[in-house]
Amino acid sequence: MFQPDKYQKKDRQYIFDFIKAHPFATFVIKGKELLATHIPILLKGNAENFILYGHIAEANEQYRHLKNELEGLLIFHGAQGYVSSSWYKNVDISTWDYSAVHVNVNLKIQSREELVESLKNLVHRFEKDQDDPVYYEDLPEEMIEDHLPMITGFWCEPTKIQAIAKWHQGYDKDDIHSVTRHLEMRGDPLSSELSKNIKKEHGTGN
Repeated sequence: MFQPDKYQKKDRQYIFDFIKAHPFATFVIKGKELLATHIPILLKGNAENFILYGHIAEANEQYRHLKNELEGLLIFHGAQGYVSSSWYKNVDISTWDYSAVHVNVNLKIQSREELVESLKNLVHRFEKDQDDPVYYEDLPEEMIEDHLPMITGFWCEPTKIQAIAKWHQGYDKDDIHSVTRHLEMRGDPLSSELSKNIKKEHGTGN
């Protein structure tokens, strides 16, 4: 990852919280060519010592290449957006603000029991806030038995972690105010989240 010093994020708690808040990742491995899939990835552990896990369908081309100790890359994406040079008080260059975490990992294939536990955790994570949640345990046994053989779960042991947050570091208060105001005027969730990130980085309000 290209990481200018001023945009690097090295705090482990920041990285842990970022992954937890943005669990839908890009999962990249090398087969006959580079292969990527977009899947939810969850954490187990704490900021100082964690492992990640997920699963893919056996119909996925990546499945044919999964094995223990295979190297993979997980990319977690935060809010991002274009920033126009017209928003600055002085002439400058347009840019793109964004945040991301890259985690290089070694894979370990899960047992059936580990996969079941992982699926229970995954479903609970995203169902618990629903009005009428349907948990893994609520699914018909026949349905579960039909689907389990079609997916493979895996652990992801981190070997390298990089994090970047390009949030207009180095700009003055007037430009920060203008950038965040224009982002909010777009009215879309990504721009609004990006504006909040920039404000938090610069301590300019909620």
